[in-house]
Amino acid sequence: MTSRPAKQTYLSIDQIRKRMADYCVYRDRSEREVRRKLAEFRLRPEVEDDIVAFLIQHQFLDDLRFARSYARGKFYHNRWGKRKIVEGLRRHGLTEYYIRQALDEIPAEDYAATLRRLIARKRQSLSGVSPAKRRTKIIAYLQSKGYDYAEFKNILDEICQTPE
Repeated sequence: MTSRPAKQTYLSIDQIRKRMADYCVYRDRSEREVRRKLAEFRLRPEVEDDIVAFLIQHQFLDDLRFARSYARGKFYHNRWGKRKIVEGLRRHGLTEYYIRQALDEIPAEDYAATLRRLIARKRQSLSGVSPAKRRTKIIAYLQSKGYDYAEFKNILDEICQTPE
């Protein structure tokens, strides 16, 4: 049995504009994400630019809003540290200004409290391990989550000195 190729449908610019608006409404997107999605339609560059301009003009697309949303989401839901958030924002092609603005969305108190919770939880999960090895594993875990050693050293020292 041979299968027929799928019938190819062509969309008007207005239909593509509507699809891209829906794409941006679903969740905040970076301009790089939108351009990557637009590339699937194989449009001329000037048409692509017009659609991006339309999305920005009608506030469907806003890199600053995306950066702030991304930072909040990755911190509060994934418990990422600032370094990992910065790397993610750079992968989306955002400027240093937007990255700084996004990091300002994370209050220092919440950052410290999250570090304390992560350290305590990881310490508890490693209860049968020697203190030196436990400390090494906690450091590796926090660094993999995007936290810098200087950010958590004092909290780690404080928590590791208290008995379990």
